[in-house]
Amino acid sequence: MLKIKYFCRKNNYKFFLANNIKLALNLGLDGAYLPSFNKKLNHIAYSLKKDFILLGSAHNLKEIKLKEKQKVKMIFLSSLFKKNKNYLGLNKFKKLSERCQIDVIALGGISRNNLKKISLLNIAGLAGITYFKKKAPY
Repeated sequence: MLKIKYFCRKNNYKFFLANNIKLALNLGLDGAYLPSFNKKLNHIAYSLKKDFILLGSAHNLKEIKLKEKQKVKMIFLSSLFKKNKNYLGLNKFKKLSERCQIDVIALGGISRNNLKKISLLNIAGLAGITYFKKKAPY
């Protein structure tokens, strides 16, 4: 893991560890990611560095409020377009993101076809896998 840390620092990338704040602090990483199923608040007692960033994910208002209590700086809110069990759609996504006190990043099903719809939302950023995947040459 230390090799990854040094590679990221050398190339000016941020390195976040999922679901283990204590280890991320001990390794001197840039931050940690708290998934929606992590409901613990014990990390609030840790003394975090000023530039240490906590990210979280949420699917509903209850999880958003929990992430705010966990003092995350940004929330990945999903799923915007991908029609899975956590599907929100534009209207519900917009209502939930407006109730957030912290920055929201849109996640789920974002493609070139629906990119213009994102301008209707007040978001800090977007994340996706298929949108950023390179297409293989034909």
